[in-house]
Amino acid sequence: MTAQLSVVVAGGGTAGHIEPALAIGEVLRDTHGAHVVALGTERGLETTIVPARGFDLELIDPVPIPRKKPWKLFSVPLKLRRSVNQAKAVMREAGTQAVIGTGGYVAAPAYLAAKSLGLPFFVLETNALAGMANKLGVRLGGTGFNAVQNSGMKGDVVGIPVRPGVGVDPDGAKRERGLRMWNLDPERKTILVTGGSQGAVSINNALAGAVERLTAAGHQVLHAYGRKNDMPTTHEHYTAVPYIDDMEAAYAVADIVVCRSGAMTVAENSAAGLPAIYIPLPHGNGEQGLNSAHLVDAGAALRIEDGQLTADVLVDKLLPLLSDDAALGAMRDALESSGAGNVAEELALRVADAAREATGKEK
Repeated sequence: MTAQLSVVVAGGGTAGHIEPALAIGEVLRDTHGAHVVALGTERGLETTIVPARGFDLELIDPVPIPRKKPWKLFSVPLKLRRSVNQAKAVMREAGTQAVIGTGGYVAAPAYLAAKSLGLPFFVLETNALAGMANKLGVRLGGTGFNAVQNSGMKGDVVGIPVRPGVGVDPDGAKRERGLRMWNLDPERKTILVTGGSQGAVSINNALAGAVERLTAAGHQVLHAYGRKNDMPTTHEHYTAVPYIDDMEAAYAVADIVVCRSGAMTVAENSAAGLPAIYIPLPHGNGEQGLNSAHLVDAGAALRIEDGQLTADVLVDKLLPLLSDDAALGAMRDALESSGAGNVAEELALRVADAAREATGKEK
């Protein structure tokens, strides 16, 4: 009898790191019969997302690089050594045969631990510009994969893995679940608004000034405002929640989404066939704008700069679209050529094959 495969997935901090790791993990578990352990830190959203998706979660110490406090760099090697040792202990306990990481605080220790134990490991960069941990992973000998070209990290361009079933609702069950869960009117078009896993104050503020006009025009709003932000004022045909756990139901009820343009967000919106208005995060090195640029150019999405976002701008973008079914249809048509495809399945197969090869197991 062939022994069960054992794989560690390492991606933590934000949903943009966690979701692609779990998308691959789900295929490894459900298709290849693998035991999948997720590596994370107590700082990240993985402490809630991972258990909710049915995976074992093992926590290690985070090792942030203090870019703004260079005097703290002296403590990094000791912290990193402790974190790597913790990751190695997890991998030994789980009988790990392969590792795949997607970035974040947990990724660098995972890559170093896999290298030290002689395990095959893989590095997936989902952003338009590669992060430090993933660049390190490839330099250590990990097999690199990129969501887009020219990320600054070596590796094949494969796209972004999304959860199996995103955008698939043949019997309408997900839509019905969403309508009941959020008390939505099936006759009204639904605007899904989210600032990502942490919420976005600028989007929340703009929506607060726009919601009355949007609902008065005959629409409804489902708004994930972020757990760290204050609950918005209640309003008829406006549902506000701190975080949406059931994104598949949210995609199924939505007609358009207003959101940041993190790589995972863009990939899931595309897989779900949802027209979008993207408001890239104004910080960092501009990767959020790059993540959605191809969709804006293709006519599948619109873009508002964060500094230009106001309630009036939001209303002026949304209302003409929502009153024009042909325009929304054209955006959905443009999305068909930019979907996520079978990336999760392809990467899971690569990981499973490497694990079997490394341990001499038969397929």
